[in-house]
Amino acid sequence: MSTYLPTLKQLQYLVALHEHGHFGRAAEASFVSQSTLSAGIRELESLLGVTLVERSRRVVRFTALGNQVVDKAHRILREAEELADLVQAAGKPLAGQLRMSVIPTIAPFLLPRFLPRLRKERPDLELFLREETSHDAVESLQHGRVDCVLLALPFATGEVEKAHISDDELYVAFPKDDPRNPPDIIPPSMIDEGRLLLLEDGHCLKDHALAACNRPELRASATMIGTSLHTLVQMVDNDLGLTMLPKMAVDAGILNGTEVVARPLKSKNATREIALIWRKNSPRRDDFELLAEELRAG
Repeated sequence: MSTYLPTLKQLQYLVALHEHGHFGRAAEASFVSQSTLSAGIRELESLLGVTLVERSRRVVRFTALGNQVVDKAHRILREAEELADLVQAAGKPLAGQLRMSVIPTIAPFLLPRFLPRLRKERPDLELFLREETSHDAVESLQHGRVDCVLLALPFATGEVEKAHISDDELYVAFPKDDPRNPPDIIPPSMIDEGRLLLLEDGHCLKDHALAACNRPELRASATMIGTSLHTLVQMVDNDLGLTMLPKMAVDAGILNGTEVVARPLKSKNATREIALIWRKNSPRRDDFELLAEELRAG
């Protein structure tokens, strides 16, 4: 057995550099100076007797072994965090620090109703939020950057546990003067394949919308251009096409100040499941179940 072992701090620096691909940005994310982070990684390489990172003036490139060490470092750091979680879970319920990622098609519509009440009812909880696409949020969960994720299903999440929050219907949003005079419920056949505007790749709502329509030709012809639902609504309001919106966004007033008309989509798959997910066998499961209760009440 080696006399010296890598420290958690060294592994955190290495993982941050791998994530950001730049010493300056990795140091900023780690709340240390660039020289401190660089020295920590050099010390780790010296300790292991190998080169993990190839450095040049413009490029940071990990060696094959470096990538393997990063993968292992993720697991070690996650285990260390779960050890701390185990201790914290033995104390007051839903207290202390908790990191949660929320996807952009939920965050601006649910959190304003949920957070003020949570702060009032759970004053000992220190909640840190990250807004990320579904893909990035699940990756953050797997790598231990967050403790739980509030997202919409179905979506590939790997092995996780979940708590159901609510079902959220999909609506079709049309320009006010659409010549077809949209009926109260929209059949998928009424969606123009050349005028459908969707969020760009990485957002699960795009896949939910296409699955709800069950029309393969839409996947090839839909325009994946929007970076947010608010952007898509403005595009529809300017008669650039039509889009799909979750009911929670419509209920939260996303159409206020526009002349966009939204109607429910008539399809057996026209619903997404809002859920809270966390890593399987997490010692803080009881906390996440309590958080899910708070979200359902919101």
